[in-house]
Amino acid sequence: MDDITATTAGPVRGTVVSGIRTWRGVPYGADTSGPNRWRAPSVPEPWDGVRDCHEFGAVAPQPVYSYKDSVRGDEDCLNLDIVRPDTDDGDLPVVVYLHGGSFIVGSSHETMLRGYNFVRNLNVVYVSVNFRLGVLGYLDLRSLGDGDCVANPAVRDQLLALRWVNENIRAFGGDPGNVTLMGESAGGAAVTTLMCVPSAEGLFHKAIAQSAPAATLHAPVQSEYWVQQLLGAMALPLETTCAELRGEDAADLVRAGQSMMWRSRELLQLNSCYGPTVDGDLLSEHPFDAFDAGRQAKVPLLIGTNNDEASVTKLLYLRQTARSRAAARMLDAYDHSNSAALLDAYDGAVERTDFARMLTDAVFWAPSLRIAEAHSRSADTWMYRFDYAPAALRWIGLGAMHSFELTAVFAAHRESRTHTLTRFGGIDDLSEVTAEMQAYWGNFIHHSIPGSGWPRYRLAGDTLPGRATRIFDSESTVVYDPRPHLRRVWRNYDMREWGAGRPDILEIRGSFPDGDTVTGEFPGENH
Repeated sequence: MDDITATTAGPVRGTVVSGIRTWRGVPYGADTSGPNRWRAPSVPEPWDGVRDCHEFGAVAPQPVYSYKDSVRGDEDCLNLDIVRPDTDDGDLPVVVYLHGGSFIVGSSHETMLRGYNFVRNLNVVYVSVNFRLGVLGYLDLRSLGDGDCVANPAVRDQLLALRWVNENIRAFGGDPGNVTLMGESAGGAAVTTLMCVPSAEGLFHKAIAQSAPAATLHAPVQSEYWVQQLLGAMALPLETTCAELRGEDAADLVRAGQSMMWRSRELLQLNSCYGPTVDGDLLSEHPFDAFDAGRQAKVPLLIGTNNDEASVTKLLYLRQTARSRAAARMLDAYDHSNSAALLDAYDGAVERTDFARMLTDAVFWAPSLRIAEAHSRSADTWMYRFDYAPAALRWIGLGAMHSFELTAVFAAHRESRTHTLTRFGGIDDLSEVTAEMQAYWGNFIHHSIPGSGWPRYRLAGDTLPGRATRIFDSESTVVYDPRPHLRRVWRNYDMREWGAGRPDILEIRGSFPDGDTVTGEFPGENH
């Protein structure tokens, strides 16, 4: 295969690295800075000649967590990386990957996510995408009133990248009729969100959502709250317009966005300042409502979480009473009437382990469980739980922590952030877990089914048990309906709307383009 490949905007030249072929920093969208900030993305301008794509492209503007309060990246960031085996094979399955990072940080080419071993072992074309983040990508500024910006810039970026893949990937040896949309953490939530965006229909044919905080969605009133916080952090009047904000420096906006997140302490109530917005347009309803009503994309879905996603939160509070009060505040912020029963199920979240388990379930497991149950009624669904942890992580109490499954899925142990902890041993079974997960992921990507030993997730029947969950560990197994007592309690808890009943949130009023008064409700909801 020639390393010069045609795209709709012009030819690109790739390179061969370690036995794989890659094109880096390929533009799929135009510059989003200046007058294009907070607007829907557009296709890139065609270029003359052959564009060298040997170097990774710019990442989205994002904070660098250091004492200097630095910001890295560039607003001209709508680019993607393509990796495929160095063969002449065509019509390979395609994986479009959306990175995680709490909707704030991350990039297509983080070392863990470059996909070299993934491509070698699974024989696929792998496309990893950069998109707008944080205040520039996941904040709805329509409440500023000038009607000049769109909700969900990042979701629109991801949608444009999927269209680019549909139009161009065959030239890179990929099959546009066999596309898997895959993501982890915030990227996993992006996957479940896009499953509920009608305009994404037909652009992907199966989905993998790993550790997705799928309930992290903004109602209009929540978005307006954070816009007001942003203006305060920027020392700007509340009458500031979106057009005026376009004149501010991107790095200053990113810094202000970080400042409002930490100083507000809203994260202690599970209130993320960034996330997709249920805007009544691109995303017309909360994904939970879409899945419950069967209005999501009915594609095969592989979904799951790690056993100890929030284990690092064991270090948050020193006193037991502080942990219990914090847990109560977090749960009350969504559903006051059912929070006490939920807290009782975790013995008050007094002990560190119970507190971390409650957070793991609230942010990751319970939302993923709800999506799996609803999706299984209309499409093939498989659910997993990743329990494997090296001896060092178990010894320090972190266990199968958030994002550790990427080490196995991408066969990238040396690139893992935990490599230093495990370099001296305690990972005897990691190669077996890696081979097992890659075999299942590969089968799913190629054939829309993981393969033998992993039953579909479905409710129990008259003769068969239900809720099959594949547990990945040193000795993997299938468990039917793991932790049923907690599942039942979460069933009665409403995770759709953060801030319900909070006077300081419900007092916020604003004017949107349709002239409606802002309320605490999602468009289309019946409360």
